[in-house]
Amino acid sequence: MSKATASLPRTIGAHAILLTYTVIALFPVFVVVINSFKSRQAIFQQPLTPPTPKTFDLIGYTTVFGQGDFFLYFQNSLIVTVVSLFFVLLFGAMAAFALSEYRFRGNTLMGLYLALGIMIPIRLGTVAILQLMVASGLVNTLTALILVYTAQGLPLAIFILSEFMKGVSDDLKNAGRIDGLSEYTIFFRLVLPLVRPAMATVAVFTMIPIWNDLWFPLILAPSEATKTVTLGAQIFLGQFVTNWNAILAALSLAILPVLILYLIFSRQLIRGITSGAVK
Repeated sequence: MSKATASLPRTIGAHAILLTYTVIALFPVFVVVINSFKSRQAIFQQPLTPPTPKTFDLIGYTTVFGQGDFFLYFQNSLIVTVVSLFFVLLFGAMAAFALSEYRFRGNTLMGLYLALGIMIPIRLGTVAILQLMVASGLVNTLTALILVYTAQGLPLAIFILSEFMKGVSDDLKNAGRIDGLSEYTIFFRLVLPLVRPAMATVAVFTMIPIWNDLWFPLILAPSEATKTVTLGAQIFLGQFVTNWNAILAALSLAILPVLILYLIFSRQLIRGITSGAVK
């Protein structure tokens, strides 16, 4: 009884800290969403007040869908994000399986080399990447963005997945080999289903930077046909006049995929994070 009483203040304190952090993290999102449904005057006069029948206005959304080709921008972002995620998860899982399962000369050095990709920002190589894309004829194509984001996400994916794959039972994999299963079959049918929480964690951590990125779309794919959502929202930013209604509406629409992804993979994400903490 005394232990339960002593742990009660700790529990309350931990929940209070988490609740405070949640409020701070969600407050900017709340402000963006509520102001996207208000008139321009109400945005500046009452920025923290939810829209009322007097201040409610959909001018931002009508401007986004009418003036900018938002559906094309959304489609480009969706294609780049989904394809990049697919390659990051596929190649990252295969590389992690090889590093964790097979012992060869240079195994540790290879893992350290891949870990450097987490510590060194890929933006430091922007000039070299741009020169490479120009020489390859990939400027103003979605392929350029997919290649860059795949390279950007692989180090973290390999680092996380390799740790989880080391925990997969060797007896299970050896039993599959005794039954005549190939290494690819063992990987896809036995190992991958057991590391789904880790895959969901990698997917969420990889998807958010790709979806929100403005740097590489601005440099590698600035044409109208290849603009992403974040880059497309810049058309409403002017040197002297800024259409805040349209910007807030575009940002609110851009938040939706991230929220949907989290709702779908929230259970797997929490399992992956907690399993990593236990390890």
